[in-house]
Amino acid sequence: MDPQRREEDLSLAAVARRRAVLARERADRAEAAAERHELLAKEPGREFHAHLAQTHRRTAACHRASAQLQENFARRAAQWDQSCGTRPRFMTGVAEACGTSSAAVTLVDAGQNQLAIAVSDEQSRAAQELEFVLGNGPTRDAAAARRPLHVSGRAIAARWPGYGAGLASLGIASVAALPLPSQDSCMGVLTVFDPQPGPGGPADLAEVAAALTPIVLLGPDADAGLYGEIDIRATVLHAAAMLSAQLSRPADDALALIKARAFAEEVPIETVARQIVHGDLKLD
Repeated sequence: MDPQRREEDLSLAAVARRRAVLARERADRAEAAAERHELLAKEPGREFHAHLAQTHRRTAACHRASAQLQENFARRAAQWDQSCGTRPRFMTGVAEACGTSSAAVTLVDAGQNQLAIAVSDEQSRAAQELEFVLGNGPTRDAAAARRPLHVSGRAIAARWPGYGAGLASLGIASVAALPLPSQDSCMGVLTVFDPQPGPGGPADLAEVAAALTPIVLLGPDADAGLYGEIDIRATVLHAAAMLSAQLSRPADDALALIKARAFAEEVPIETVARQIVHGDLKLD
């Protein structure tokens, strides 16, 4: 039976547990390989095996961290499967692993434009919406530079004036972003938000980002939909394409008009996009 079809027949908790088991099995294999290379590295002239051992150790740690995220989600999902409480968010566990209550994963294109997001709460959703509309912020900068950043307190408004003011209104005083590691490009960014300013970003951010990569982007069990939590901005992109054709202007200009309208009316950009797609709104 096709593995994807098999997962569709399982409960949410069972899917997460299955993925956790597979991640731990991969971690065990990576650690076994590391041990073999460590033994070989002790032989004269075979020191390069020490480097291979370190690589396998890092791989094992990544798989174990991924398994832990899956197991934490499975516990929440088990309660929901029994009709207890609301549907859990995978990103809630990600935020907790980062030592905060608010986090987002954003998938980006080569131009650092948001393609899709998954969030832990409405605060992180609002923050990502603000960055998408304004076109600047930590996710975009971290993706462009392909390195982590942490900005706190007054430095947020100094670096991103409009975005900083918006974050302050959301009760956010610290933001940290880390590109999700991939081989040749930045495919996504993990961003966390905190109500308290601080001198450094979350200590476990790099470990969590490394664990997220095989879950969301890469690996044999990657789930690009993240248990159905990924919101693809397809409606916005569709609206931009329609507006571009109507106005005979570049798609980037059309998208800028949509963003400006959403910002001026203080409504989600998807609301404006749906109005354009449905023919209820004309922009010029």
